[in-house]
Amino acid sequence: MEQIKRVSRELIHKGRILDFYEDTMQMPDGNVVKWDFLAHVGAVAVLPILEDGRVVMVRQYRNALERELLELPAGKLDYPHEPGLEVAKRELAEETGYTAKSYELLLSFYTAVAFCNEKIDVYLAKGLEAGEQALDQYEYVSVEIHHLDEVCRMIWAGEIVDMKTVAAIMAYKSSYQGS
Repeated sequence: MEQIKRVSRELIHKGRILDFYEDTMQMPDGNVVKWDFLAHVGAVAVLPILEDGRVVMVRQYRNALERELLELPAGKLDYPHEPGLEVAKRELAEETGYTAKSYELLLSFYTAVAFCNEKIDVYLAKGLEAGEQALDQYEYVSVEIHHLDEVCRMIWAGEIVDMKTVAAIMAYKSSYQGS
């Protein structure tokens, strides 16, 4: 396969979460085209599992879809290469009030490879202890606890549509619960 080569990258907008670039790309046939690129520092999600196997989840408003979603606690890195485990601990405590005795990297994936470099590491958290939420200003998050089978049913019914949540639940169910 012949090489596609980036000729230039121009910052169009620097955002709070994403930076939007326009890339000028040279195709193998010599044509030059423009591609969009969204740069993201990366994120972490946490799959908190209680001793009885239930899942601790959060419900929050998501502006892109203009509605509340049920999903796993998650957050972006504060800076490039911030240790994912530290982010997992922070986000679990802030959003749910829970802390965990053990964390294990469950999976990593890129969310939208056609135009964005966002990578999410998902940590499995066990040995949970309840505490108080420590939400950021203007963060409105409610905690819900669901049985794993109920979460799977909600995924298949189209009620849970957040991909990090779907991927984490399916990976956990496949790896730890059998398929």
